[in-house]
Amino acid sequence: MAEKTAPAEHQRGSAAPQAFENCTLDSRADQDQSGLFYLAVLLIDCVLKTTGSRLARGTRLVTWGNNVKHSLVLGTLLFGIWILWSGYYTPLLLSLGGTSCLLVIFLARRMNLIDQEGVPLQLGLRPFIQYAPWLLKEIVLANIDVACRILTPSLPIRPQMIRIKSSQKGDLGRVIFANSITLTPGTVSVDMEGDEVVVHALTEQAAAEDASGEMNRRVTALEDRH
Repeated sequence: MAEKTAPAEHQRGSAAPQAFENCTLDSRADQDQSGLFYLAVLLIDCVLKTTGSRLARGTRLVTWGNNVKHSLVLGTLLFGIWILWSGYYTPLLLSLGGTSCLLVIFLARRMNLIDQEGVPLQLGLRPFIQYAPWLLKEIVLANIDVACRILTPSLPIRPQMIRIKSSQKGDLGRVIFANSITLTPGTVSVDMEGDEVVVHALTEQAAAEDASGEMNRRVTALEDRH
């Protein structure tokens, strides 16, 4: 009986190292696969970070270029207006005017005021060619109307609050629309609620002109074409 059991015990004894060797090989294979997976994750992360940093640098360059362009245009306009209002062209005064314009540009950049709303270059010359002449005409006519009502007490004055629909899509268009209403004497923009402008009108005629929507359509046309 002892001779029969010995081979079985020998087989069990030899099977244990073989099983341990197989387990070790499987563990090494798992480690190799885990290492490859970890390396792939590191490579993907490195590529994403590099791409993201390049995109961020590109975005910063575009933003910097736009800020420089807006700053140059604003500085030129400020200096031109300063020359027109000053009327003096001596080197000392010109240098002082240029320095004051540069200081204004510096402060505006520090306050993040130089952007597409502060310097709306995207509108081009359309506001000056298409909209400004019409608005100037409306301002002159409104001035004459208010002056006549002041000088002629018999003319009716009926103050009232009205709501005017604003069809502009952006904040810049709404600001242009509300300021245009205020620029015309007899009407003042009081508040903006959603897509409506609350306006105080001095007379029924002024209220009817603003409610007609002509100014709203003209401002919206400026916004739609840029």
